[in-house]
Amino acid sequence: ASSLFFFFSSFYSKSLSRSSVRSRMSVKPPKAYNSLQKGALIWDPKPLQVKKIFEALKKGLNEYLEAHQAELDYLSGRHKDTKRSSRLAFYYDLDKQIRSVERYIRKLEFHISKVEELYEAYCIQCRLRDGATNMKHAFSLSPSTKASRESLVELYKNFQECTEDMCFIEGALEVHLGEFHVKMKGLVGFARLCPGDQYEVFVRLGRQKWRLKGKIETDDSQTWDEEEKIFIPNLHEKFEIKVTELRGLATILVGVVTCDSINFFTTKPQAIIVDITELGTIKLQLEVLW
Repeated sequence: ASSLFFFFSSFYSKSLSRSSVRSRMSVKPPKAYNSLQKGALIWDPKPLQVKKIFEALKKGLNEYLEAHQAELDYLSGRHKDTKRSSRLAFYYDLDKQIRSVERYIRKLEFHISKVEELYEAYCIQCRLRDGATNMKHAFSLSPSTKASRESLVELYKNFQECTEDMCFIEGALEVHLGEFHVKMKGLVGFARLCPGDQYEVFVRLGRQKWRLKGKIETDDSQTWDEEEKIFIPNLHEKFEIKVTELRGLATILVGVVTCDSINFFTTKPQAIIVDITELGTIKLQLEVLW
C-alpha cells in the first residue's frame, strides 16, 4: 500500500510541476494587487468569486466588442458609399476612423484572449489543489508508514504551490479589470433632508478611499466638494459606503452599506441607489461607468 501511495504522490508532483503557472507564464504579480503587497500577505484564493468576476468581465468585454464591431460595420458602409463620390477629404476622414476602430477591436480581442488564458490556468491550478486536498485526506485515513508520511509532506508542498499560483493568477487577472468612474449624484431623503444639513460620504474599495462632503441648499439642491472618483476594481472587495451627518463638532452615523461590483462590468453607465438607513428614508445615488 505504501508503494502505491508513493506512486500516486510522485505522479501528482510531476503533473503539478508541468502545469505550474510560473513555468508556463511570464506574467509578474502586479504591485497594486492587495493580497501580494508587503505586509498584507494573504494566500487565500476564492475560486467562486473569481469565477463570478471572470464571467461578468468577459460579458462586459464582449459587449464592448459587439458595439465597436457594429460601429465598424456602419463606418465601412459609409466608406463604400463615399468612395463613389468626389468628397475625398470626407473619404479619408472615414478611412482614418475605420482604422482606429479596427485597432481598438484587435486590442479588445487580445484582452479577451488574455483573460480567458489566465482563467484557464487558474482553473487548472484549482483542480490540482482540490486533488492534493483529496489525496491528503486519503493518506490520513491509511496506516502511517515512512513512505506515506513522505508522501503527505510532498502533497502539502504541492498544495502550497497551487495556492500560491492561484493567488499569483488572481493578481494578474486583476490588472485586466479596467477602471470604475464613480460619480456622486446626491442623497435622496424627501422630508429627512432639510436646507442647511451637511453630510459626509465615505466610499471604500479595498485600500482605495473617497471622502466627500455635501450640503443641502435652500432651494433643495445639493453641493458636493467632489463629484467623481476613479476606483480600480478588486477581485475580493466590495464597495463600502458610510454616510454621516455633520452637526457642528458632532457627527451622527446615518448608515453603512456594502455594494457588490459584479454588475458594473458593462458598457452603459450604471445608476446605483442604495438605502443608507434600514427603512430607506435616506438613499444615496451614484453612477458608475466602467
